[in-house]
Amino acid sequence: MIRVGVVGLGVISRFYLAAVQRSRAFELAAVCDLDPAALAGIGVPGHRDHREMLAAGGLDAVIVTAPNDVHAAVCRDALDAGLPVCVEKPLATGLADGEDLVARAARRDVALFTAFHRRYNGNVRALHEALAGRAPIASLRVRYLERIEEHVGGDRWYLDTERCGGGCVADNGPNALDLVQLFLGSVALRSVRITRDSNGVDRQATLVLDNAVVELDWSFPGEVKDIEATLTDGTVLRADMLAGFPAFKESLWHEYDGLLREFEEAVRKGGAWRDSGLTTLSIVDECYRKERDARGRAEAGDHRHDGEGARTSP
Repeated sequence: MIRVGVVGLGVISRFYLAAVQRSRAFELAAVCDLDPAALAGIGVPGHRDHREMLAAGGLDAVIVTAPNDVHAAVCRDALDAGLPVCVEKPLATGLADGEDLVARAARRDVALFTAFHRRYNGNVRALHEALAGRAPIASLRVRYLERIEEHVGGDRWYLDTERCGGGCVADNGPNALDLVQLFLGSVALRSVRITRDSNGVDRQATLVLDNAVVELDWSFPGEVKDIEATLTDGTVLRADMLAGFPAFKESLWHEYDGLLREFEEAVRKGGAWRDSGLTTLSIVDECYRKERDARGRAEAGDHRHDGEGARTSP
């Protein structure tokens, strides 16, 4: 059995804990959270500091489902302890931190596994299998639409741009981008349009990539998570990630079961494991850079117009 410690007992942790309980490969050995109330009743040693949990020993792997802004620090300490890590997307909130984690995992010859749960969705897998032997994909559309306040429970850090790393692009973007790569392989970002609220949180975004479009929305009235593939012969095939799972977040139970099965494989492969965690983080970083550059050009244009107006004023 792989003895695993879970860092972070927020809204997503229940899916991990249930998957670990059902798994034949993993055994829950410890948990960690800043809130002592969250540690009660789980039945394994609880810690309020991940470094204390690591120092206690008895772990073969670590799952990190803490807020995005602490992913890098917790993963760094676990990797330095020689433990394979499964970390919720995004890998980190900054590209340099992501690159550092990948390098540390390679030096320690342990797996750094990024948790993209949507690729284990049964309807996504069925679409992927249905495309085998068919005409190539001409274009792909991935939609990830929801009202974020309905999904985060008490984890309000999602709406803090510093702790989240941004908004819908930083947090939902990696899941959607991983699906694009699942179906198309390596892709490049062509353009991005981002809409922010008064607090600076990106609430809507459209990412245009090679043969793919990703639509993200954190203000959508309801929930839509789907993929549409248009083939070169004109055939259109779709996967609705929520179809057959009518209850709120119901699809996540089986998705995290699949995720944990692949994490087991990653643990066995060690440093040879590779996923799209760093690639998706790189695209997210490029989205924000393109947005900043466009905003800078627009502001520079406004200043030029202001200057021209000043010179021509009587």
